[in-house]
Amino acid sequence: MTGTVDGHVVVTGGAAGIGAATVAALLDEGAAVTVLDADGNGLAALEDRHEGEDLLALSCDVSDEDEVADCLDQAADTLGPITGLVCAAAIPARATAEKTSVELFRQIIDINLTGTFIVCRAVLDRMGEDLAIVTLAAASGLRANHGHVAYGASKAGVVLMTQVLANEWGASGVRVNAVAPGIIGAADAGHSDNDEYRRWLARTPMRRGGTPDDVAGAILFLLSDEAGYINGHVLSVDGGFASAGLLQDL
Repeated sequence: MTGTVDGHVVVTGGAAGIGAATVAALLDEGAAVTVLDADGNGLAALEDRHEGEDLLALSCDVSDEDEVADCLDQAADTLGPITGLVCAAAIPARATAEKTSVELFRQIIDINLTGTFIVCRAVLDRMGEDLAIVTLAAASGLRANHGHVAYGASKAGVVLMTQVLANEWGASGVRVNAVAPGIIGAADAGHSDNDEYRRWLARTPMRRGGTPDDVAGAILFLLSDEAGYINGHVLSVDGGFASAGLLQDL
C-alpha cells in the first residue's frame, strides 16, 4: 500500500519521466497537482493527457528564485495551500571529469541541487498545516559511478541537504525524505543495447532496470500518512544496486 495522498502537491520536472509518472499517480489518488517545468512542449502534452483533471501546469526555471516564487504564488492562489512537494527537476549528464567543463558542472549543480533548495525553501512559506517533501537523489549520489562527476556531486548534495532540512524543519510539521533511483526507463527509451545499461544490469541483483512507475510508487508512499514518522530517509529504488557486493557472474 502507498497510503492516500490528497491535498495540493507541487511537482517540479513533472513533464516527463519520473515526474510525469508521479503526476499521473497523484491525480489518480485525487490530489490537486501543480507542475513546474521548463519544457513548454512537455507541459502542453501533459495538459492534453490530463485534460479535465485538477492540474495546473506552469513554465518555470527552478534555478530562478523570482520565477519560482511567482509560480508558487499562482499555484497556492489557484489550488490552495501546498501540502506536498516533489523535486524531480534535474539535468542528466554523463562525462568523465576531464571532459566535464566548469560551465556544465555549474549548470548541473544550479538545476539539480540549488534549484531543489530554492523550491523547498519557497514552498515552506506557502505550506498548509503539514508538509511532506520528497527530493530526487540518485544511485550516483550514493556511489561513485564512472562518468557521473557532476551529476553524482549534485545528487550527493541533494542527499545531505534533504537530511539537514529534515533535521531543521521536522519540529514544524515538515517531513523531508529522498528517493534514490537506479537505472530507470532505459529499456523503454531504447537503450537496452547500450554498454552502460548492460554494465548497470550486471551490477543490479534484480538483473533488470526499473520504470518511472516504480519510483512514483515510492514517492507516493513517502508523501502519504503511512510514512508519517519517516523523516530524513533516503529510499533507494534501484533493484539492490546500492547495497550489492560481489555478484555471481551472469
